[in-house]
Amino acid sequence: MKGNVPIFRAIALDLAQRIINSEFEEGSKISGRTLLAGHYNVSPETIRKAISLLKDEHVVDVSQGKEVTILSVEQAYNFIEHYKSSESVYSLRQEIEILLREKQELDGKIEAVLTEIINYSDRLRNLTPYNPVEIGINADAHIVGQTIAELRLWQHTGATVMAIRRGTDIIISPGPNAVIEPYDKIVVVGETGIYQRTSEYFNRTKEKISVRVSE
Repeated sequence: MKGNVPIFRAIALDLAQRIINSEFEEGSKISGRTLLAGHYNVSPETIRKAISLLKDEHVVDVSQGKEVTILSVEQAYNFIEHYKSSESVYSLRQEIEILLREKQELDGKIEAVLTEIINYSDRLRNLTPYNPVEIGINADAHIVGQTIAELRLWQHTGATVMAIRRGTDIIISPGPNAVIEPYDKIVVVGETGIYQRTSEYFNRTKEKISVRVSE
């Protein structure tokens, strides 16, 4: 049993298992909480709580004279199975919490690395043709309000979006439904010359787009 199980519940589970094992048969009586307290080396109050729990689950009955009668082996079995099911759910919740914490730590590390890449992009520019660049978006840029998918960035510029810096937040690998907002800073990667092509495409005004369409 897990170390965080209350003593009285652990005793109730042990008594239920002893009933299943026929140490205590249906209809038999257990006399003396003091005797049980001595067996489990706990206080009579702890035994009372354990017996009360079994009574609530219809495993035993307690007479006014405090005599304990075994009612049902089946209910003893159900009591233990219910506990196991509860423990399984608890264990899964614990595992999910651990995985979420690990995911948050991993996301934090990814964000830190990406931030470092952005901060040192000028140095990286001389090391690789696929250097990341950060492009600020003007408030009147035609892409404001569009999603990543609607940008069709690769078709227009050959660039790929890695992240969006929005204030103090960084959205890593934004999905196709991510919407561009004014003053976002978009991190893209691509071949040499990608900054100029992408910056020009991003920051065309809606008016210029309208004029070009009308022509």
